[in-house]
Amino acid sequence: MKPTVTGWLGALALCGTFALPALAHAQAQPAPAPATSVAAPAPAPIPFAPANASAPHVPSAPDAWGGPRTGNEPTLSDRVVDYRIDAELDATRHAITGKQQLTWRNRSDREVRSVYVHLYLNAFQNEGSTFFTEREVLNAHSRSRGAAKLEKGQWGWIDLKQVSQDGTALKWTFVHPDGGPKTDQTVARIDLAQPVPAGGTLTLDMEFLSQLPRVVERTGWWGDFNLVAQWFPKIGVLELPGERGATQVRWNVHEFHFNSEFYADFGRFDVTLTVPSDYTVGAVGEQQGAPVTANGKTTYHYVQGDVHDFAWLAAKGYKALDGTWQRPGSPKVAVRVLYPPEYAASAQPVLKASTDSLTYFSDTLGPYPYRTLTAVVPPYNASEAGGMEYPTFFTTDGFTNVTPGTASRYAIDFVTIHEFGHGYFYGLLASNEFEEPLLDEGLNEYWDQRMLRARHQDIDLTSEGLRRIGFAPSISGFAMERITADLKHPYDPLGRNAWDRYSSSSYGTVYSRTATAMHDLEERLGTRVTERAFREYYRRWHFRHPSAADLRATLIDVSGDARTVNEIFDQYVYGTARIDDRVASIDSEELLPPAGSTLAGGKRAGGDNAALDKRIDKQRKDWAKAHPNAKPGTGPFPWRSIVSVVREGAPVPQTLRVTFADGSHQDMRWNDDRRWARFEFTGPSKVVSAELDPQRRIYLDADKLNDSRSVETNGDASRRWSADFAAFVQAFFSMLVSL
Repeated sequence: MKPTVTGWLGALALCGTFALPALAHAQAQPAPAPATSVAAPAPAPIPFAPANASAPHVPSAPDAWGGPRTGNEPTLSDRVVDYRIDAELDATRHAITGKQQLTWRNRSDREVRSVYVHLYLNAFQNEGSTFFTEREVLNAHSRSRGAAKLEKGQWGWIDLKQVSQDGTALKWTFVHPDGGPKTDQTVARIDLAQPVPAGGTLTLDMEFLSQLPRVVERTGWWGDFNLVAQWFPKIGVLELPGERGATQVRWNVHEFHFNSEFYADFGRFDVTLTVPSDYTVGAVGEQQGAPVTANGKTTYHYVQGDVHDFAWLAAKGYKALDGTWQRPGSPKVAVRVLYPPEYAASAQPVLKASTDSLTYFSDTLGPYPYRTLTAVVPPYNASEAGGMEYPTFFTTDGFTNVTPGTASRYAIDFVTIHEFGHGYFYGLLASNEFEEPLLDEGLNEYWDQRMLRARHQDIDLTSEGLRRIGFAPSISGFAMERITADLKHPYDPLGRNAWDRYSSSSYGTVYSRTATAMHDLEERLGTRVTERAFREYYRRWHFRHPSAADLRATLIDVSGDARTVNEIFDQYVYGTARIDDRVASIDSEELLPPAGSTLAGGKRAGGDNAALDKRIDKQRKDWAKAHPNAKPGTGPFPWRSIVSVVREGAPVPQTLRVTFADGSHQDMRWNDDRRWARFEFTGPSKVVSAELDPQRRIYLDADKLNDSRSVETNGDASRRWSADFAAFVQAFFSMLVSL
């Protein structure tokens, strides 16, 4: 900002040329003090998103991120960034030298004097990073992926060699937006030579060196395999008021935490990759023309617009399996599976799961808008590189035995569907995975299980030997999610951010507990309403970075059931509620004629208990003779039964089914916030059993074994749920063996 001139003397000085003739006679007078120029105070630095930021409660503004995309805009997304990258892989050192021209648009109404970039690979340069220090704490009482120990020659990092703006060299400083250790270098502030005005654009030229780590989590090398991800300097997101809970312009640029993933602006990537000629390459986006080979090296050119990340594979000895897919509303998609020879049996199942996923997600959420999809099967000993997602590009699992009914086949289908699904919840909806992992991992897990349910694909992993003798228990995907959701003792709300959690296991429940909560929400709203709501969520928010509050608002708008939606969100997304309703007791009594004296018509009668007993005995015998096949609990006299139910946690609408001795049953609704309730029944037979949630719709209930009770010993409920659990345990160990 130019210096300003203040005061009326300054105004005269600005007009001095015209004032001199009129003031000529005053030249002999002492000259007035010269006008002084006072620099305007520098604008306050743009703040960071809070270090403990989590799911907001307030929906985004209607025009957030440019408003809903109508399909009539020149680009699919409101592109904020443009990356032009020229990179070369040193396959021996697993290092990439890169030159990058980054063009960024300032969407705010104020000038920007510094920008921030993620240097994600520095999470793996030493144990002083935020990633490694958090790993020790979060894995103290649990375990997760990313637990590999790096040795000498296996660390990874990214070195900025040079940054310039219009030819002027710039300086950068490592910063810690979340208060992480000073030794963390995953976020850098670049101070600009010239500020970027409101609505203006910035172009930075960068040179960098990226050293891949041995595969530790999401990225790295093993042998001749190189998964190159989070490998280039990536600019942070400048959020505006009304976007994801922001009340002022702020930088959302968190450190690379152990359990978190990513968040970035949409834009365009134009990338050339040079690798040894005997390496296979796969990448985000569309390959442009034929590769160019010279001097033992081959250069590939990829371009993709309307995405927010770029990752690639370079591996020796890899093979490709190609297919195509097309659906109304989507372009023709070239689908490619890249795999190592040892996992050749996995290629066709991965291709089928990928094309099936394209169909299901396009039909249930919205059209797939890109022309490519690449799935990568990591090699043996590089499983940490499996199960990771990038736009149009993901990694899955590989197995040597993938026949139907085996653990490996189910694992391939599940992981492939899951990683493809991220292309919607992480890719197209572009949720903030740092602050709201439930919107990506959680919702994606839920939609994956819906697809597996639609395929009638339960977990049926009995060994061939047991199957031959007729023992083949199975468990549904949603039942598996329920078992692993830690419903009895949830430590953290689902809406908590990825890193501020009790343990890695608590973070892991973001997947299973979100899927379980959404399952129960669907049961309460109805499947068709839920599907319409999620289609509308996608329509409103694809290419726009929604928040949990935006999801809640959409669900309410479509369903019209604010009470139900708010209960689920208040109890689980923003809270740590626990549901545990149980049948506490069943008490029945036969309503016999009362003993004692009665007064009727002014005359007192009765009082002969012996005579009454004889009369009752005769009625019983006569009734038994007339009903030789009567069941116990029925008879000539009515029964009064009282069923007591107790609520140990948050209220949830329940159905109570009571079954009578004659085989009939009656359903009652318990839909209030009472901590306990009694239901009374009077009829020709007594209650012999009672069960809450007889249709097994409420998966959030922490203890399903106490949902039912009978007046006689009955192991049906325990056998049913124990069989489910046994099947899960068996499946788990079968998968371990197959790995």
